[in-house]
Amino acid sequence: MLVQKLKDCQEFIAGDNTILRELLHPDKQPIALRYSLAHASLPVGKTSQPHSLSTSEVYYILNGKGEMHINDETQMVEPGDAVYIPPNTKQFIRNSGTEPLIFICIVDPAWRQEDETVY
Repeated sequence: MLVQKLKDCQEFIAGDNTILRELLHPDKQPIALRYSLAHASLPVGKTSQPHSLSTSEVYYILNGKGEMHINDETQMVEPGDAVYIPPNTKQFIRNSGTEPLIFICIVDPAWRQEDETVY
C-alpha cells in the first residue's frame, strides 16, 4: 500500500508559476499508474503562466475562487468544480478570490516536461 502525505511532498514552483507538490507520479514511485496527481496552490491575485500540454488535464478546485482560461473561453471556478482541459489548448488560471486558490491537477498520461509548452 502506498499512502502519500502532502506534507511529505517537496514544494516547488512549476513551469506555469504555480506552487506544486507532486503526490503520485509513475516515474517517481514504483506504481502502475497511467496519470500523475499533483496539489497546486496559487496566491491571491496571482495568475499561472499561459501554457499548453500535449496531454489532457483535469483541475479539481478545493479552495478559493478563480478564473479559468482555456483558449478563448473564461469561466469562474470555485470549490467542487472539476475542469477538463483538452490536449494542446492554451490555458491559465487566475486567483480572483481573497484566499489561496488550491486545486488538484490530474494529467493523463502522466506529466512530462517535454509535453508542456509555456508561453
